[in-house]
Amino acid sequence: MPVALRERPLPIVEVPSPPPALSADIYRLRLSTLCRRAHEQQLDTLVVWGDREHSANLAYLTGFDPRFEEAMLILDTAGQHAPRLLVGNECLGYAPDPAIGIEVELWQDLSLMGQPRDRSRSLRDIFVSAGVNDGSRVGCIGWKAYSTLLIGGGSSSPIDLPAFVVDLLRSLVGGGEVNNATDLLMSVDGGLRTINEPEQIQHFEYAACVSSTGMMSLLQHVRVGVREDELERHLDSKGLTLSCHRMVGFGEKARRGLASASAKEAARGDALTTAFGVAGALTCRAGAVANGPHEMPDAIREFSSRMFANYVEVVRAWYGTLSLGATGGEVFAAADEARDPSLFDFALNPGHYLHLDEWVNSPFSRDSTVALCSGMVLQADIIPVSRGPFCYVNLEDGVALADESLRERLRALDASLMRRVERRRRYMIDELGYVLDDCVLPLGNTSGWLAPYVTKLSLALVHE
Repeated sequence: MPVALRERPLPIVEVPSPPPALSADIYRLRLSTLCRRAHEQQLDTLVVWGDREHSANLAYLTGFDPRFEEAMLILDTAGQHAPRLLVGNECLGYAPDPAIGIEVELWQDLSLMGQPRDRSRSLRDIFVSAGVNDGSRVGCIGWKAYSTLLIGGGSSSPIDLPAFVVDLLRSLVGGGEVNNATDLLMSVDGGLRTINEPEQIQHFEYAACVSSTGMMSLLQHVRVGVREDELERHLDSKGLTLSCHRMVGFGEKARRGLASASAKEAARGDALTTAFGVAGALTCRAGAVANGPHEMPDAIREFSSRMFANYVEVVRAWYGTLSLGATGGEVFAAADEARDPSLFDFALNPGHYLHLDEWVNSPFSRDSTVALCSGMVLQADIIPVSRGPFCYVNLEDGVALADESLRERLRALDASLMRRVERRRRYMIDELGYVLDDCVLPLGNTSGWLAPYVTKLSLALVHE
C-alpha cells in the first residue's frame, strides 16, 4: 500500500481531568506479588534502590519518588517484618501513603552532604532488624540487569546499588548470597512492570494526553526564525513528573537528538526533532521546517521524501502486527521487512515497554519469542538512521494492549477514556490508513499521525 502526502484534518487533542490517585490496595497487591515471586526464588530479603534518575521501580511499589536524595525499600519476602522505606532528611515529609503499610525510617546518610546526621541508627542495625543475617539470600533491585559478558569478569550477578550497600549486605549474609533481582520487575518476559492494571493504564492515558497535547502545541508554533527555547515552553507537563528532559533541536543540532533547547533559530529546510516525556508517556516528532518537499534543500529533497514515506510504511507495519499472542520477533520482522535498507537503518529496537520510566525493556528484537499480552503498554519508538544525506523523521506514541475483558474493565472504570481511544482508532484507520487489531488502544491524541513538513501540519503521510 503506497504512502502519500495528503490533506487531512488534524487529530483532536484534549487533556481530560486527572484520574484519582492509585489506591493503597493496588500498592499492597504489588508488594505482596513481588514478595511472593521473590520467595519462590528462595530470596529472603529484597532491597530496592531509588534516586532521582532511577525511581520507577520504587515508585511502582510505593507511589514515592525521592527528591534531592536517594531512598531504599527493604522487603522481607516471608512477611515477618513490615516493609521499611529509608529516606533522608528532605524526603521524610514526602513519604508514601501510610495506608500502604510501609514503615518510614530516617537514615540520614541518604541526605545531602553537610546536613545533620544525628538522628539515625546504623545501616547495619537496620538490615539486621529486617532479618538479614548469616545465610540470608538477598535480592537487590536497582534499575538494570547486566551482561556479565560485557563487564568481563567479577560477579556473576552484577549489582548497581552503591558499593557501601552491597558490601555491607555481603558481610552480613556470610555464606548466603547477594544478587541482582531487578528482573523480577523488569524482565522482558514476565517482569511485573510489563503488565498493568486498568487504573495504571488510566493514568498512562492521561499522561499521553498531556504529552501529545504539549507536542501538538509546539508543532503549531514552528516557523522560520522561532527559537528552540521559545517552543519548549509549549511542553506543559501539568505537574506530572518528567521521564526525560524536554528536547528541541533544529538543523545540524538535530543529529544530537537528546539535546535540550537553546537559543538556536529555525531556518527553512532545517531538520527538527522534539520529544516530551512525562511519567507514563512520551511523544516525539521529527521532520523538516518546510511547507512541503518544494522547500527542502536540493541535496536532500528527493531522498528525504522517500525516507519519510518509507518510515511511515514501517510504522504502519509495526502497528498492524500488534496482536495478543504475536511475538516481539514477529513485530520486529514485519517492521524490518517494510524498511527500505537503502534509506535507513534502525538505531535501536523498534519499540519497547513503556511505564513510569520511558524504557523498561524491549520484546522487539530479531527472533524474540516473547508473546504480547493484555495489559502491556508499548511505545512505538522506531528511530531511523539515514543511509544517505542527513535528514530526520520520527513518530513516537504509546499504546496499550487489552483483551475484551480488560477493555470492559477500562470502560467500567472510565467510559470517557474508551470513547477517546475509539475516536483515535477511527482516525488512524479512516484518515491515515492504519490496520489495527481490536486489542490496540492508542493512548495519545496524536497516535500514528505524522506531518513531516511541520510548518504545514495539514499535510500528513497516509496509506492509500
